[in-house]
Amino acid sequence: QVQLVESGGGLVQAGGSLRLSCAASERTFSSYAMSWFRQAPGKEREFVAGINWGGGSTDYADSVKGRFTISRDNAKNTVYLQMDSLKPEDTAVYYCAAARGIYYRVHDYDYWGQGTQVTVSS
Repeated sequence: QVQLVESGGGLVQAGGSLRLSCAASERTFSSYAMSWFRQAPGKEREFVAGINWGGGSTDYADSVKGRFTISRDNAKNTVYLQMDSLKPEDTAVYYCAAARGIYYRVHDYDYWGQGTQVTVSS
């Protein structure tokens, strides 16, 4: 059982930056691909970014390419999402998730964190 805890959310002005962290409890963290999803009010949860177990392969939603960067530190059992040039439409609850690969669909993920709120003001 992998427990995931996100942190780093908050309120930021448009154009600003935030770095989200997701800490995993399980020592087998390095065997999982990790992804970030987000869910805005009234919308479905959507894929944002993913990284494979070793960190050598990443994938991003078109809406965040060039602005967000996913990375991981397996020694610290932590995955990060660096968010730059934030826009009001990035406002959402951000979730990290673990699976055996990088997938775009919510139901393909085995474990989820509780989420952290990101609010971008215009």
